[in-house]
Amino acid sequence: MIDLHTHSLHSDGTQTPGELMAEAASVGIEILGLTDHDTVRGYGEAKAAVATTGVGLVTGIEISTRHEHRTVHLLGYLFDPDEGIIDHCIRVRQARQERLINMVDAMEKDGIVTWQEVVAVAGEDATLGRPHIADALLARGTISHRDEAFSGYLSPRSPYYRPYWAPELVDSIALIHDAGGVAIWAHPRAASRGGSHDWTAIGRGLDLGIDGLEVDHRDNSPADRRELASIVTERGLVQTGSSDYHGSGKKNLLGENTTSREMFERIAHKAAMEVYYP
Repeated sequence: MIDLHTHSLHSDGTQTPGELMAEAASVGIEILGLTDHDTVRGYGEAKAAVATTGVGLVTGIEISTRHEHRTVHLLGYLFDPDEGIIDHCIRVRQARQERLINMVDAMEKDGIVTWQEVVAVAGEDATLGRPHIADALLARGTISHRDEAFSGYLSPRSPYYRPYWAPELVDSIALIHDAGGVAIWAHPRAASRGGSHDWTAIGRGLDLGIDGLEVDHRDNSPADRRELASIVTERGLVQTGSSDYHGSGKKNLLGENTTSREMFERIAHKAAMEVYYP
């Protein structure tokens, strides 16, 4: 099995990269993609775990971008993590943190949660995001699962919600390509994430040079998966399937959706960096 979309505690997952690699081995994953949000900090530990777990590693990232006034998550694979990527990560992490501080300030005034509680559950060096507020609420006993926070306190309809700066999709595609990577649109029809793009907007996004679509993902409906697969075939794009695994932070199961060997080989052939094999 090949699962190309997972998260560690360096963003909003709950496991170290080493623990993630070990679990991948335990469920029969042959090749794993580590795609933390806007950071490459987990690479070192994940690479070290290749030999001990026998799991191949695809280094990646999930970049938060904007396209036609809505969020797009862009997966980048096997790029050279040069200064351009690092500078981008720093800018987005700063924007995320400023947004989170504003949200928590508003929530703290109503006695809901404090910044100290959020930092405590996030851990050192994590890319801070709304899931960490959810985890602080979990620790307080205010909610019973992250999903409860995202449908309430953290929803775009909530009085505590704040937008944040994110780069344009076209610029992020160029950033990944300039670093020798492959750019895949993550969960493009994920309506549960605050509103998905319509098909016309997706088409315009693909015209910007995206290499492929994450078709098989639990947040894409069966009908949308069929339409996305048709678009992939029509345009000659790469089609991926992934779990978007976050450890105990989400209900997604490691390996619940996977990428075919053929499509994986297309990514590996196109990219500048090598896959790390045992």
